[in-house]
Amino acid sequence: MAGRIYWVQVVHADFWADKAREVWSRSEKLVPVRGTITDREGNVLAMDVAAYTVAVNPKVIHDLKLENVIINKLSGVLGKSQISLREIVEAKQENGEYYQQREVRKEGWKIDKSVADRILRFRDQLEEETGHKDVGIYLIDQQKRSYPKGSLASHILGYENKEGKAVMGLEASLNDQLKGTEGEIKYERDGNGVILENGTVSFKPSVDGKNVKLTIDIEIQHYIEEAIKETYDTYKPKSITAIAADPQTMEILGMANLPNFDPNTYWTAPQENFYDHSIKSLYEPGSTFKIVTLSGAVQEGMFNPDATYKSGAIKVPGGTIHDINREGWGTITYLEGLKRSSNVEFVKLGYEGLKADKLRDYINKFGFNQKTGIELSGEKPGLVQFKYPRDIASAAFGQGGVQVTPIQQVAAVAAVANGGKLLVPHLVKEIQDPVSKKVEVIKPQVVRQVITEQTAKKVDEYLEQVVSDQEIGSGRRAYIEGYRVAGKTGTAQKVVNGQYAEDKYVISFIGFAPVGNPKIVLYLVMDEPNDRLASGGTVMAPVFKKIVQQSLRHMGVDPVTKVKTTASNTPNQEQTVEIPNLAKLDLTNAKNKLKSNKLNYEVVGKGKTVLQQIPKAGTSVSPDQRIYLLTEERTKLPIPNMKGLSLRDAMEMCSILQIRVMTTGEGFVTSQSLAKQGDTKVLKLVLSPPAQHVSTQTGDGEDPTKEGTDNSKSGTTSGG
Repeated sequence: MAGRIYWVQVVHADFWADKAREVWSRSEKLVPVRGTITDREGNVLAMDVAAYTVAVNPKVIHDLKLENVIINKLSGVLGKSQISLREIVEAKQENGEYYQQREVRKEGWKIDKSVADRILRFRDQLEEETGHKDVGIYLIDQQKRSYPKGSLASHILGYENKEGKAVMGLEASLNDQLKGTEGEIKYERDGNGVILENGTVSFKPSVDGKNVKLTIDIEIQHYIEEAIKETYDTYKPKSITAIAADPQTMEILGMANLPNFDPNTYWTAPQENFYDHSIKSLYEPGSTFKIVTLSGAVQEGMFNPDATYKSGAIKVPGGTIHDINREGWGTITYLEGLKRSSNVEFVKLGYEGLKADKLRDYINKFGFNQKTGIELSGEKPGLVQFKYPRDIASAAFGQGGVQVTPIQQVAAVAAVANGGKLLVPHLVKEIQDPVSKKVEVIKPQVVRQVITEQTAKKVDEYLEQVVSDQEIGSGRRAYIEGYRVAGKTGTAQKVVNGQYAEDKYVISFIGFAPVGNPKIVLYLVMDEPNDRLASGGTVMAPVFKKIVQQSLRHMGVDPVTKVKTTASNTPNQEQTVEIPNLAKLDLTNAKNKLKSNKLNYEVVGKGKTVLQQIPKAGTSVSPDQRIYLLTEERTKLPIPNMKGLSLRDAMEMCSILQIRVMTTGEGFVTSQSLAKQGDTKVLKLVLSPPAQHVSTQTGDGEDPTKEGTDNSKSGTTSGG
C-alpha cells in the first residue's frame, strides 16, 4: 500500500495532477458580438440582439404534475404542437429516469424578448400557485441576429441562421470581418463549482466583429421596393429586379428583387424567394443592350444621326430581322430609329458597321463575359457568344447569344453616364474595427476607359432624346419634368425549347439623370409579366420615372428652372429667407427664431424639443413657406397640413411618418387627402408648379407637356 501510494503521489504525481485538474477545471466560450450592418447614413440594417431559448425539466414538471398546463401554455405561446411538446416534457433517459433539461426546439429556440416575457409571466404564476421556486421552465440567455427593417434589402444582407451560420448576401461574403474572434476562459473550481482562489486561470478575450457601413441609401431602397412591389402585384411576373447606383462611383444606392423574404423569419419563405436575380439571373436584355452598340458606333465614327436607312426589315444570313413595327416607318434617320428603338438600325450599326470583332471587343470592354466584382458571392459572369452570322446581328440589339446579368447592365450604362469609365460596383462604403477604431474606406475602382469622354457625351445626348421626344421616343414615359433624363427601353422574347416564345417576354428600362452630371443610374427588369402587351416603354419606364423622381428629390437635386425676366431684362426673383438650424432647441426658442425671421411654422407632435425640421437648415425659402417642427418620435406624429411644401420636403415628411404616398402633378403641394388602398393608408398629394417657375428640358426642342401617342405595334420580334 505504501509503495503504491508512493508510486501514484510521487513518481506519477504530474500525470495524476493533470488528470485531477481536468476534473476541477471548467472552460467557457466567450462569444463575440457580430458586427452591425448599417446604410450609408448609419441606419441599422443588421445587428445582434438578446435572445432566449426555452428549456424544460421533465423530472420537476412530472413531480409537480404540471405536464398538461405547461404543454397547453407553451403550445399557445410558441406555436408548437402539443404532441411534440408532450414528447419533450415526458422524455426519459435509458434508465427510465426523466431528463432534467430538454430544449424546446425549434419554436422555442432563440425567441424574442417579447415572447420570453410571456413565458416568464407564466412561470411566475406557476411558482406562486405551487409555492415552488423551480417549476421546470427555464430561459437560456443567448444572442441572435436581428434585421430591424424586415424584408428591406434582404437579398443584399442575407441572414444568419439560428445555428449561427451566415447564409448568402453580405452576411456570408463578409463573414470573416463580421463574425469576430471567439474567446475562452478556463478556471479551477471546488466540488461545489466555486472558483478556487489560488487556482490557475487562463483567459483569452473575445474580439467583436467589425462594423460595416453600406453604400445603400435606405430611403432610395424604400422607394425601389415600394415601386416594384406595386408593379409585381399588378403583373404577377416570375421576378422583378431593380438596381440603382451612383454612376460617378458605382456605389449601389438601392438593389432589390421580388419575390423576397424576411431574414428574421427566413424559414417561412419558399426556396425560390432567396434567389438573387440581380447577380445570378441571365437574361437576353433586348434593346437596353443597344446602348453598347451605339457607344461603339459613335466611338468609331459610324453613327451619323442625320443619315437615313430603310426601316422595317433587313436580311442577314440565316433569316430576316424585323422591327417591332414589321412594316417599319419608311426611310428614317438614324436618330429617329434610335428613338423608335429600331432593330434594323442596330443590325446595320453592329453587324454591317462594327462587324463581329469590333462588336465583340466593345461588349467585352463594357464588362460583359466577366464578373463585375461586387461584394456578393455567387455572381455569374454571363455569356455573349457568336456562333453564326445571325448571332452577330441579333447581339447588336441584345438578343441571340447574349446572356447578361442586371448588375452588368448597370455597370455598363454607368460607364456611358460618367464619361466612359467602367467601374467596379460596390455595396460596402466603410468597414470599422470597433477595437482599434480604424476605418477602411472603400474607394471607387476604375476597371478601364471604355469610350472617350467626348463619345460618352454624344451618346448621353442621343439617349436623352429617346426620353425627351414626347412624340416618338420609346422611353417618353420616363420623362421627368424639369430634369434631363437619358434612357433606353427593352422588350425581349424569351427562348423556350430553342425557339422564341410568342407570349413570354423580359421587359426592362435603364437610364440615368440628370444628363451632364448624373447622380443616379437605374435598371429595372421584369421576367414574364402576365400581360402580353406589357413592354419596357409602357410598364417599366413609368416605374423608372417614379423611383428616379423620388430619389433626385431626396438627394437634393433641384430641377432645371429658369426665372422670368422683366422688361428691363433683370431677374424678377422673389425674396428668399434661409432657414436657421432649429434641431435640439426647446420649442419656445425655435418659435422665437422663426418669428424673428418672419417665417410661418407648424408644430408637429406634443414634445417640448425640436427633434427634426422640414425643410432642412440652410434651405432658402419664400417668406410664406411653412416650417415644420417635429417634436416627437415618428410613431407618435400626426399627419400635418403639408400645403405649400415642395415634393422633396413632402416626400421626406411622409418618409418620417412611414406612410405611403401618391402624388399628382409637379411643384408644390396644393391639397392632400387620406385614403385607404386595401388595408394600407395612403396619403394623396396634389401638386402644382408656382407661377414664377417654368421647368425646361433641353435636347429635343419639343413642348415637354405635350401628350405623346404610342406608335409601336405588337409583333413577334423584340424591340423598344
